[in-house]
Amino acid sequence: MLTDQQKDIIRALQGDIPICGAPFEKIARGIGIAEAVLLEAIREMKSQGLLRRFGATLRHQRVGFKANAMSAWRVPEERIEELGRLLASLPQVTHCYERPAQGDFPYNLYAMIHGKSRADCERIAREIAERTGVQEYALLFSSQENKKQSMKYF
Repeated sequence: MLTDQQKDIIRALQGDIPICGAPFEKIARGIGIAEAVLLEAIREMKSQGLLRRFGATLRHQRVGFKANAMSAWRVPEERIEELGRLLASLPQVTHCYERPAQGDFPYNLYAMIHGKSRADCERIAREIAERTGVQEYALLFSSQENKKQSMKYF
């Protein structure tokens, strides 16, 4: 069971982190605790496995990346970890997942590619294919963003 203070901290952290010189101090003040107490509680929750990581969401459209495509790759099982690490390391990739192939859709590695245009995403995918030797892939382009938000627990 979580303590009331842990719930308050999670509630504060699941929103936007303030853009300022001392964001954790501002969050701590909002909860009514000292910054040192907040930081120690975060470390403790992380060590207990209650908190995995902090993430930042870049609004890619606002910085010029107008196109994105979920790339789906058919990767031999013995190379899935190698290629997963490679794709995840690329600056143009924000998400990378392994999933079992499904019926007529034989792809097992997925990576969200961001580019300035559709052609840019296609070029990035071709470069990945050339670099890895994996030629069986599909690009699923986004046509509309319907929802993009972090999970709210409390």
